[in-house]
Amino acid sequence: MTGLAAQVTAALERSVMPSVIARGAAIRVATAEAGAVTLEVTGSPGAVFPLASRIEAVIRAAVPEVTGVRLVAPGTGPSPSPPGAGGSPAEAVQQILDAEVNPAIAAHHGHVTVAGAAEGWIRIRLDGGCQGCSLAEVTLRQGIEPLLRARLPGIVGVIDVTDHEAGTQPFFSPEKR
Repeated sequence: MTGLAAQVTAALERSVMPSVIARGAAIRVATAEAGAVTLEVTGSPGAVFPLASRIEAVIRAAVPEVTGVRLVAPGTGPSPSPPGAGGSPAEAVQQILDAEVNPAIAAHHGHVTVAGAAEGWIRIRLDGGCQGCSLAEVTLRQGIEPLLRARLPGIVGVIDVTDHEAGTQPFFSPEKR
């Protein structure tokens, strides 16, 4: 490991890694050359994506010679449609959500829809009882994301674009947590 990579790894371990691990992911320095750092995310990369700016700020503050930080997942590439799907990745994901996820979360008056898909990343929106639910992150990281990644190997991760603050009837309110 180069000196730059070792410094970045130390910065990650000091302040970022606990948050990343708590969200169901892992992160490691893949490359660190000429100030450019590439971090490889495994596990639940969608859990790390919202922390990207914080991760970069922590690294740049701890290691001033870093000029750029990039997050990647192993074997990233465009998300292919599953065999026989014949549609876009977003349509394939919505079919899985409608068949396997929405019936289960309907008991909590919840519903999940695809808000978009690009380069293997699936953006989803949680509605009804899931919007503002204190367990929405758990449902996403331990239920929805692993299911989608197992069914559609081209998926890099899932990003929650829900405005949870606007939820009016969360199944588990933060006070119940």
